[in-house]
Amino acid sequence: MQFIFGLGNPGEKYQFSRHNMGFIVVDEIVRQRQESWHLQPKLQALICKDDEQILAKPQTFMNLSGQAVRAVISYYDKQATFTLQSKFPQVWVIHDDLDLAVGQYKIQFGTGPKVHNGLASVDEQLHSQIYWHVRIGVDGRNGDRSIPPQDYVLSGFKPDEKTLIDEVVKRVSTEVVQKLV
Repeated sequence: MQFIFGLGNPGEKYQFSRHNMGFIVVDEIVRQRQESWHLQPKLQALICKDDEQILAKPQTFMNLSGQAVRAVISYYDKQATFTLQSKFPQVWVIHDDLDLAVGQYKIQFGTGPKVHNGLASVDEQLHSQIYWHVRIGVDGRNGDRSIPPQDYVLSGFKPDEKTLIDEVVKRVSTEVVQKLV
């Protein structure tokens, strides 16, 4: 079983924020598959499931994403162990990354950004950082650091960034799906 988690914040207020790139990408994968999301309250997540893969959008807020990630893995994979530095090659976490410019992305195993509270929560719950990181660039500040990062990631994309975001969402969703097969 493979697990694909898109990180973000639930609610209409955050729907198109920079911090919701994980949600946006997994929504695109579900749209391409012509499937739909189903709320699983006890797992604190929206789930789209088939025989081989589980896509999930944690419905905790970003900084508590790890709770839902662990709940989903524990529920669907009874063999999963959460010991110090366990490896999770079947786990993909798609998230925003302020270390990358808008339009850039990286897919890496065991390597994430320097600081990301949602990933810190995932790392804490899994007792590991060794899983697939799909890092979507959201930095469009062009060197201007006057807006605190925690406020900036909750802002929306500028009109000139929207085209880049649409392109990267299509590329990333296609590449992730291809790597999963």
